[in-house]
Amino acid sequence: MGPLSPARTMRLWRPRSLGVALGVFMTIGFGLQLLGGPFQRRLPGLQLRQSWIPSLGPTAKSCLPRQRLVFLKTHKSGSSSVLSLLHRYGDQQGLRFALPAHYQFGYPKLFQASKVKGYHPQSSDTKKPFHILCHHMRFNLKEVLQVMPSDSFFFSIVRDPAALARSAFSYYKSTSSAFRKAPSLAAFLSNPRAFYRPGGRGNHYARNLLWFDFGLPFPPETRVSPHLPRDPNPLQLHIVPSSAGLGTLFQPVTTVANSHEQPASFVSSDFGPSSFIQWGLAWLDSVFDLVMVAEYFDESLVLLADALCWGLDDVVGFMHNAQAGSEQRLSAANKSVVNEEQQLTARARAWNNLDWALYNHFNRSLWARIEQYGQRRLQRAVAELRARREALAKRCLMGGEALDPKYITDVRLRPFQFGSAKVLGYVLQSGLSQKDQEECERLATPELQYKDKLDAKQFPPTVSLPLKTSRILSP
Repeated sequence: MGPLSPARTMRLWRPRSLGVALGVFMTIGFGLQLLGGPFQRRLPGLQLRQSWIPSLGPTAKSCLPRQRLVFLKTHKSGSSSVLSLLHRYGDQQGLRFALPAHYQFGYPKLFQASKVKGYHPQSSDTKKPFHILCHHMRFNLKEVLQVMPSDSFFFSIVRDPAALARSAFSYYKSTSSAFRKAPSLAAFLSNPRAFYRPGGRGNHYARNLLWFDFGLPFPPETRVSPHLPRDPNPLQLHIVPSSAGLGTLFQPVTTVANSHEQPASFVSSDFGPSSFIQWGLAWLDSVFDLVMVAEYFDESLVLLADALCWGLDDVVGFMHNAQAGSEQRLSAANKSVVNEEQQLTARARAWNNLDWALYNHFNRSLWARIEQYGQRRLQRAVAELRARREALAKRCLMGGEALDPKYITDVRLRPFQFGSAKVLGYVLQSGLSQKDQEECERLATPELQYKDKLDAKQFPPTVSLPLKTSRILSP
């Protein structure tokens, strides 16, 4: 693997015992640094990651495309669409994927290097190293570094926990015991303790799913409140002028720590909730090069392409694993419905308090990068990205958009159906040239089928000739 760069030394700081963790740790601020505590081990010469500096643009780039990638595929956050472009890019470039034996790396257990197909650390077989690790896992840095080099580009994606909760409830209702007992998401969030039990089957889907996927430890619950705490960090909107070309966007405004009532699950006599959360966020900052935000997906893709020294064509693609009806918007005329939705949103963010803190943090960091990149420059890149996507949709897709799965007869393109909502997919235009057919199939192929395609490419089945019966029976 070679020597670690100073910016990557922090990757070897790894979670340890939660019990030891309650005693030591942090200073808060821009230069926050852990003081040798429980979850991490200080190494000699430790330095924080250098601040991110945007490239100078396509005409001035002297960089080489990054091809060692670790993508933490979080649940219900638009990650399937990112996975699709990684599949396509790696397939076209002939890169080698670290693949699971099935479709996930032992999730919801923490990632283990032994779950990677073809990984044999003690073997004398010198195969090519892996380039891309990107399928569902619960993040475990120590084991990831057994598979991927420490200078890999680490990135992930997050989503507003209120939107994530809506999607997760319909998708995992039969999987989570807490969701299964609740007649509706509103009923669940009005009194989650009536349905939720920590450690219950599938209940990691029902609370702080992002925090769980990032592999962070959870604070001990020392007191259970019968009442749902109010939103611990209400979102304050910063409106970007429409002249910026990005429409009405928001950025969370930093609030004073502990200025609001905190959820009972964080109460601890050893340290406050702000310390615990800030530790987790600081650790993630030290590991991940970029965390995308689902609500600003195209903006995130432009920043990803820039950070990887890729072209826009490398990150243009179609949305995958979208649920039917997920893009519906409420009519402002029905105030009662709007008020109910606002209340549900606040309750979802309060119940998923760790995810809400995590989301706010990475939303802020994304906008800091946008400011460095330049909003007008980003506006032009996003417009170009969307124009290319629209052109591809018209050329490739029947109807130019995602369709109900009942219209998809080609099993190679039919997305896996799970949960109560229909998962949309694509039907290709007829009469495509061979070149267009191949390109459009790569764009439209769902993640499970594409994973199988890559698996067959990397691990082609061995064909052995059958032995004649007479030879088997002969002495």
